[in-house]
Amino acid sequence: MTTDGSHDTADNREHRDATARDLFTEQTMNDFPVASMPRPDNARETQALVLIAEDEPEIADILIAYLKRSGFRTAHALNGRHALEMHLALKPDLLLLDVLMPKVDGWQVLAEVRHRGNTPVIMLTAQDQDMDKLMGLRIGADDYIVKPFNPAEVVARTQAVLRRSLAYNHRATATVLRVDAFDIDLESYEVTVTVAGKHLPLALTVTEFRLLAQLAKAPKRVFTRTELLAQCSPESDSLERTVDSHISKLRRKIEELGLQGVPTSIRGVGYRFGSAS
Repeated sequence: MTTDGSHDTADNREHRDATARDLFTEQTMNDFPVASMPRPDNARETQALVLIAEDEPEIADILIAYLKRSGFRTAHALNGRHALEMHLALKPDLLLLDVLMPKVDGWQVLAEVRHRGNTPVIMLTAQDQDMDKLMGLRIGADDYIVKPFNPAEVVARTQAVLRRSLAYNHRATATVLRVDAFDIDLESYEVTVTVAGKHLPLALTVTEFRLLAQLAKAPKRVFTRTELLAQCSPESDSLERTVDSHISKLRRKIEELGLQGVPTSIRGVGYRFGSAS
């Protein structure tokens, strides 16, 4: 869909798809259309690579220009199939993903990217509907931007999501997670909660500990029951609703120490570490 709401013809889209296919099959990984700008002396040696999956070249060109100006490298896929191929080959730091694309739509791309790992994803869509936003959250989108948008806002949100991703990766490799009132020791499986200046031990089962630790690694992210079950009990054939039972027991133990709302339920989606505000 174009920015003025009109639709492309099938011939136009097929032409652009063929162009993208030629780029992917004839060029090596280093020859992908990756844009970069001279960086300040104090810039990091390797700037983040943003893969833009957008079937409108005009929109993609604007995003590329703004991202380049902010020091990002970029790659562009013209349809969902090529987005998946380029994601696998380039391993981008973030994916800007249009919902309405030919070959494979944005929802399918997002689901496959989430199956592969934790690449941050920002959805781009012309549909400002709650159901679409809820769908994105359920599948695992990190942010959601409605067209028409200000390209500068897209850059700002890209930077914000990447900052959260870096913080998540740092926490994931740390021995002790310190989030709000919680100190979570990943080696000893011990949790200490600070309440009114007192350091109180929190006795948890192994599953409860894994749930709390997983949520704490990305405190603002909403995890689905499926994700939590896979991360915290991968060897089990339990139903997703089993997660609800474990979360309920975990929350009750935390409340007994004087803290409320941890973890927080997000209706229709799953759970996050902190409050919904």
